[in-house]
Amino acid sequence: MEQYIVDAFTSQPFSGNPAAVCLMDTWPREDAMMKLAMENNLSETAFLVREGEGYRLRWFTPGTEVDLCGHATLASAFVVLTCCETEKDTVVLPAAGFLPSGKEESSWTWISRWVCRRKSR
Repeated sequence: MEQYIVDAFTSQPFSGNPAAVCLMDTWPREDAMMKLAMENNLSETAFLVREGEGYRLRWFTPGTEVDLCGHATLASAFVVLTCCETEKDTVVLPAAGFLPSGKEESSWTWISRWVCRRKSR
């Protein structure tokens, strides 16, 4: 397992919305993910496992598993594209429901269904 703490929605350290991102080879037991989220004591901890061409995500607060978390998903995309698959410009992170598109003044562009792309270099 590799774990990262990422400040989402900011370009400044120690600001924005922090989330823990845990890259796993296989899914650990649910109680282990819950304990790690409790120990991290952040609003969300995202767990990722590679599945096919993308990554499957699960999100935990210190008290429960949740269906969706935007800032932890953004943090997860950042980790995948900057630490794991640096040659790629896009990562698909399947999520529940419809997630709107948008564009920020940062290096990320959002497309619906949590497809995250880098802006042109």
